[in-house]
Amino acid sequence: MNETAVKNAVEKFESLVRAQLERAENIKAQGDFVDYKSLDKIIIGVCGGDGIGPIITKESARVLQFILEDKVKTGKIEFKFIDGLTIENRVKANKAIPDDVLEELKTCHVILKGPTTTPQAGDPWPNIESANVAMRKALDLFANLRPVKVPEEGIDWTFFRENTEGSYAVGSNGVNVTDDLAMDFVVTTQEGSERIAKLAYEYARRNGKNRVSIVTKANVIKTTDGKFLNICKNIGKDYPEITTDEWYIDIMTAKLIDKKRRTDFRVFILPNLYGDIITDEAAEFQGGVGTAGSANIGKKYAMFEAIHGSAPRMIREGRGVYADPCSMLRATVMLLSHIGEQEKADLLERALDICMLEEKKLTITGRDTGCTCSEFGDYVMETLKKIM
Repeated sequence: MNETAVKNAVEKFESLVRAQLERAENIKAQGDFVDYKSLDKIIIGVCGGDGIGPIITKESARVLQFILEDKVKTGKIEFKFIDGLTIENRVKANKAIPDDVLEELKTCHVILKGPTTTPQAGDPWPNIESANVAMRKALDLFANLRPVKVPEEGIDWTFFRENTEGSYAVGSNGVNVTDDLAMDFVVTTQEGSERIAKLAYEYARRNGKNRVSIVTKANVIKTTDGKFLNICKNIGKDYPEITTDEWYIDIMTAKLIDKKRRTDFRVFILPNLYGDIITDEAAEFQGGVGTAGSANIGKKYAMFEAIHGSAPRMIREGRGVYADPCSMLRATVMLLSHIGEQEKADLLERALDICMLEEKKLTITGRDTGCTCSEFGDYVMETLKKIM
């Protein structure tokens, strides 16, 4: 046995444990959620990312500026456009988020963020951490909220994915112990699990949802998944009017396509990795990941994004202009709701339903067989003018 390798791995593990203990203490010290009504001005950051990110984010920002024009004129809302999350700039800084970009992001209350490229094995890029994961940790965006609705199928789901722990907690800081052994780590904390569970149950109570389903693999991942499951179940006891049930992630992926059972589900709570996977599956029911938005909620900051990636192939093939902005526009609906502009959120959601599902005068195909991203944005704004 290579004793030096073992010693080095133990030292690395110790540093990770200490960092996570410190993070748990920091969670305990946090205050309440920001009250947007009390702010003199809400600053909305627009950060395009890379690949198709800048294209679809620009279009969503254009629609957002249109619908918030009155608040911008009175100084109640300010837009700040932030560059620097391209893969080239992140590689140059050798950081998931360059320091100057992170400082700009922290000057905003909410962020509309485009997809970013995450290097993987075989890429020409160095092994830097996902910008999404880094942003969620840096801004403590602990809840990833993803709604999926298909009324004609009886589907009305809302997923609460824990966003800062689980398999993603230490990112690229796993340990290559030897050439024969590599290890990554799963993290579950009391504080982190409690706050995602409380947020999910409070949402269910406020919105009249009668069921919360806790999804883990606690029969195999007994320590961390088991802790997450037990904490969520204990929180559920404070909401006696809501039915709590528990599922393993593998069977849940099957039940979402079971027409008899899937209409029973309403609100889901999941650890990070499972939530990442199953929300992509769920999005397929309403037209694919290009149709689904995502909210990343913390107590001080919030970030809204598409649930799909940066589609570098589309850029390489010169098809970026035909990128589908609908996922970002759905995220924009969630942003409006989050900052207290519920009436405008409802208007935009209605306009998107008309454009995407009902009239369908224009269709996005990702190629020149359909309309461009900006043409679809024009269509949405024309529809808004009719219904406002």
